[in-house]
Amino acid sequence: MSETAQNPQGTQPPGQQTPPLVVNIQYVKDLSFEVPGAPAIFTTLRSQPQVAINLDVQARRVTDGQNAFEVSIIIRAEAHDNANQGDAAHMPAPTVFVAELTYAGVFTLSGLPENAIEPVLLVECPRILFPFARNILADVTRDGGFPPVLLQPIDFVALWQARRNQAGAPVPNMGAANAGPIGGAIA
Repeated sequence: MSETAQNPQGTQPPGQQTPPLVVNIQYVKDLSFEVPGAPAIFTTLRSQPQVAINLDVQARRVTDGQNAFEVSIIIRAEAHDNANQGDAAHMPAPTVFVAELTYAGVFTLSGLPENAIEPVLLVECPRILFPFARNILADVTRDGGFPPVLLQPIDFVALWQARRNQAGAPVPNMGAANAGPIGGAIA
């Protein structure tokens, strides 16, 4: 029996501590894949498309008075055919595909000091979610007829610190129910 095992009534056995971070559920919250130039793009694409990635992390309390939070990784991958750009000064490169994914999880935090909640939500929770989101994005782009988009590992600490520096480093109030999103983006 593991240290975090519960008895059949769903409570912790006496003498065992509640883990500080519990993953309640992970899920695809939103998924979109578009190929606006299909089917012509498949015959005119001459080289590997250039893919721009935008990633954001958001967290919000899901229930009033409890320590359950929804953490979301929002990824947008937009590919362009720069080989078919034509007159670069006047014509944008054709869009090959656009993939948008919001992958989320509900986490319960317990026994953490107030100053540790934000970094756990915006660094540790996304680290848990990222491999699954990465796999879904690779699968959907491959299933769409293109080479899979393989995201490189993300430094969520740097992302969190950059967002705090950009916002003037105030600590967001995570105590309010359904607090607005907090997080960071990379381009």
